[in-house]
Amino acid sequence: MTVRWGILGCGDVTEVKSGPALQQATGSALVAVMRRDGRKAEDYARRHGVPRWYDDADALIADPGVDAVYVATPPSSHATLAIRALQAGKPVYVEKPMARDSAECEAMLAAGHAAGQPLFVAFYRRALPRFLKVRALLEAGAIGMPREVRIVLHRTLDPRYASGGALPWRVRPEIAGGGLFVDLGSHTLDLLDFLFGPVTQVSGSARSVSGAYPAEDTVEAALTFANGAQGTGDWNFCSDARRDLVEITGDRGRLRFASFDEVPVELESDAGRERFEIAHPLHIQQPLLETVMAALRGEGDCPSTGVTAARTTAVIDAILHGFRNAASGVGDRNGGPLR
Repeated sequence: MTVRWGILGCGDVTEVKSGPALQQATGSALVAVMRRDGRKAEDYARRHGVPRWYDDADALIADPGVDAVYVATPPSSHATLAIRALQAGKPVYVEKPMARDSAECEAMLAAGHAAGQPLFVAFYRRALPRFLKVRALLEAGAIGMPREVRIVLHRTLDPRYASGGALPWRVRPEIAGGGLFVDLGSHTLDLLDFLFGPVTQVSGSARSVSGAYPAEDTVEAALTFANGAQGTGDWNFCSDARRDLVEITGDRGRLRFASFDEVPVELESDAGRERFEIAHPLHIQQPLLETVMAALRGEGDCPSTGVTAARTTAVIDAILHGFRNAASGVGDRNGGPLR
């Protein structure tokens, strides 16, 4: 069985991370791509050896030679395009974050349920060997019972966001659902859901400290996970330096790793200190896409579905609830409830 894929939005993320992965995953073929700028779609198809290209999303969705659809557009169109593809009877793999907010996620889940079609989301850290090692160490009791999780992600202010020119979509809330916290922070929050189970309680605050763009650039959060672990998060996108750390402390040791930086996983326990250097694959989404293909063949499960990804969006919504209300002139900047 070969699943023939079409991509809606063949932009940068599909050049190395995912497009070639769709061509190389077991039982997968990339047969069509679409971009509103037809010249760019045609160029992508030529360079990647894709048979067909479109400049209209509905035309690709209606293509009888396309079995499944990958939505790789900015988040503002995730729900609309995913729902169209699901209603057309085609499985969907959608980029992260799943959508701009929980309401859009729920609409996507409802469409998938009504159509009887699966919905997968590109939170690919759930299948990467480095983070599977972290999970295996936790499950083996390498640090005992996990008690605390600390997240730190700092970036200096990107000059593109402070130039006074047109803002990139990632810091435009009407397109991205927020700023870099939504774009990057969602990866870590989703990974921790994978490691510990769903977040059961969350509070947070967000601000725009730099004033460079309307989205949040500084976020703090307090989290409680299903396994009882307590977490704190510190995201700052106008900081003095780059920092990337997830630290999990148990009653018998500690694990440290980065969400994005290429650094080893570090284990400190009663047995001493160990470092695990585990490289990411060239096409970083391929391990997750292999699980998508296994699920479509009925031979396995994908760990990143619309259900799991919607939980991550719900956590983000709760953290940004007050900031969004303040930006619209309603309420204060405190965190909101986790629904």
